[in-house]
Amino acid sequence: MRAGLTVAMLPLLAACIPQGAGPRPEPRPQRVVYTGDPTTAPRREQDVPALPAPPPAWEARPVTPDARTVTSSTYIVESGDTLRGIAGKTGAGSEAIARANGLEPPFAIRIGQRLTIPGGRYHLVRAGETGIAIARAYGVDWGRVVTTNDLAEPYILRVGQRVLIPGEDRPLTREERAAAFRIDIDDIVTGSQPAITERARPAKPSASAARVLPSTSPVAPPAALVGGFQWPARGQILRRFGPVATGERSDGLKIAVPLDTPILAAADGTVAYVGSDIPSLGGLVMIQHGGGWTTIYGHAGQLIVQRGQSVKRGQMIALSGDSGTNRPQLHFEMRQGRTPVDPIPRLPAR
Repeated sequence: MRAGLTVAMLPLLAACIPQGAGPRPEPRPQRVVYTGDPTTAPRREQDVPALPAPPPAWEARPVTPDARTVTSSTYIVESGDTLRGIAGKTGAGSEAIARANGLEPPFAIRIGQRLTIPGGRYHLVRAGETGIAIARAYGVDWGRVVTTNDLAEPYILRVGQRVLIPGEDRPLTREERAAAFRIDIDDIVTGSQPAITERARPAKPSASAARVLPSTSPVAPPAALVGGFQWPARGQILRRFGPVATGERSDGLKIAVPLDTPILAAADGTVAYVGSDIPSLGGLVMIQHGGGWTTIYGHAGQLIVQRGQSVKRGQMIALSGDSGTNRPQLHFEMRQGRTPVDPIPRLPAR
């Protein structure tokens, strides 16, 4: 252990990574907690004690696919009715009813008004459920659910909300659901937050990785972006943003870096995700910066921040690795809402 470095470890700390000879198996990226100056953190994996990674938030509450099928109809408003109450009577979502009838906040309705009730499958959201878990339960793409329900940032569902499920109304087998659903970056950005009760507020971020927020607690993003962005690491750009020769599209940058290079937060923000649930990107960190901005850092070998932790621009959040690729590198993305944007014009000149 490097002199002068203090390493704070959570309870049930696992043993240090062994240094035996021979090829080392590629483990699920582990989480560690540091105190002190992040720029003086260890640079080699064998210097970093490992902690078991908790399951992602969307696995905290299993979802039963028990959506209610509603037939399109017309409802005549009665005395004492509210939009939420009509949704409860008909089984449709209040947001869907508002959209179908062109109602704007505060969604005023009048006695005798004829409201169109849009048909479809509506899932009633329970406490702790996430968009990803709901989509996986029905074997549909979460991005389609976002579009169908006109969801917007911060994409936090409400307990008691009725979400319209796109696709055909038939039960799927476990194999069909697994084949139809794949998690991607957009899913995590928009669908990883657990549902919140009507009057509750998302949790405030923690200043320290030692305080781990419950996986069932949604995390509040910053209100606005503070300052500009900086480079998360220095190195040769292997791939730029946009179309590539293979016909695919690059949603960010691939930056060549030596193994175990510190990866730095590009701006102040709140960690929205830490894990390795997208195999092609290995260890992954996502940070929300406010104003709809999110940055993504992939191929990490060690993850040293926790979900719900506040970070400062230039703070180390991970050590680079080669998981999900054939050489050490950093995958870096910037997104405005759900849209990937080219990082180069928004970063200082090299």
